[in-house]
Amino acid sequence: MVFWLIIGALTLATILVLARQMLRPRDTAPVAEGDTTRMSSDMKVYRDQLNELDRDVARGTVTAQDAERARIEISRRLLEADKAAQAKTQPTDAPQTVSRMVIGLCAIFLAVGAFGLYWTLGSPGFQDLGREKRIAMSQEMRESRPSQAEVEADMPPWPGPPAEAPEDYLELIQGLRDAVADRPDDPRGLDLLAQHEAAIGNMVAAHKAMGHLLKVKGASATADDFVRQADLLVNAAGGFISPEAEEMLRNALARDPDHQLARYYTGLMFAQNGRPDMGFRLWRGLLEEGPATAIWWTSVRSQIGNLAAHAGVDYTPPDAPTRPAMPGLTGPSADDIEAAQEMTEEDRAAMIQGMVEQLSNRLATEGGTPEEWARLITVLGVVGETDRAAAIWDEAKTIFADHPDALATVQAAATQTGLVQ
Repeated sequence: MVFWLIIGALTLATILVLARQMLRPRDTAPVAEGDTTRMSSDMKVYRDQLNELDRDVARGTVTAQDAERARIEISRRLLEADKAAQAKTQPTDAPQTVSRMVIGLCAIFLAVGAFGLYWTLGSPGFQDLGREKRIAMSQEMRESRPSQAEVEADMPPWPGPPAEAPEDYLELIQGLRDAVADRPDDPRGLDLLAQHEAAIGNMVAAHKAMGHLLKVKGASATADDFVRQADLLVNAAGGFISPEAEEMLRNALARDPDHQLARYYTGLMFAQNGRPDMGFRLWRGLLEEGPATAIWWTSVRSQIGNLAAHAGVDYTPPDAPTRPAMPGLTGPSADDIEAAQEMTEEDRAAMIQGMVEQLSNRLATEGGTPEEWARLITVLGVVGETDRAAAIWDEAKTIFADHPDALATVQAAATQTGLVQ
């Protein structure tokens, strides 16, 4: 209310100043002969020159003839100056009624226009927020946000595994659930259960398994473990950073302050709780560090402009790199599969071994996609050549060391094969 009173008073004052100027009566009386208060500066100079000329004639310094010529010239200039002064002060002929109508229309336009613009472009009813008040409001928002359980209660229930999930894979997951129920403190079983529950979209079950794994690991839990749990919590909450997820991120950064995924989620948490300044600082560092192949890079780049604007920073994100097209995966054709069905066990094993050798040789000589490296590790694990799979995994770690997202694809296969605990 105080704000509106101040704005109304300022608008009224502006209208009154304009009205006073427009309605002020004008003095149109002519300049009297002896009135020097309304003379222009030029007129005063010429009047003084005439008086001085009379004194010069009296003293005899100027002849009467010269004085007459000078008096005529000065008088001519005085008349011209008076004519110019009269032209400048010539009043308008606008009647008072018209003037009042004009000022009334101006008053309506100013009042309605000012309030209309503020109502459209401003924030009516929004209180003045200084820096300290905004920080306090952000902290209050952060402390009063709902818990993970409250958010999950409002989320739609899990619809079940994807329709394209193989039946045998779902049976394996059920077997894994039964095994964990029998051995609830087995870290290997909990790790696999969290991984595969997440793979079929059952995020609540996945973060519960991961949470129990963190308890089992205790002090030996790594930053990656805590970030993994934070990621599962965020996905289970539909992208919301709950207090429980923030606690996981805090534990991760305490162990590894440079952990990029932890910094990404922490920046997102600040953005969600009214601190775009802190979120922008975290995301800017991530974006400029790279690599552009990281799973969070595209998301940060697409959102950081809006975050910078809310933080009051003029920032242009780096250009997205041009990524080469990924070559397609090679594999058995339909004819190969049909022929394999008619083979003996020995011939089928020989065919599989030949494909493994072909893929292995091509990766060793020409390189390949992360999916192909992951595929080779998986196949080697299936045929029982775990030592060779371990060697391929070690080589992949070197090749994809600078590409975390690609390495994660290969690591998933190594984990499934049992090479990563």
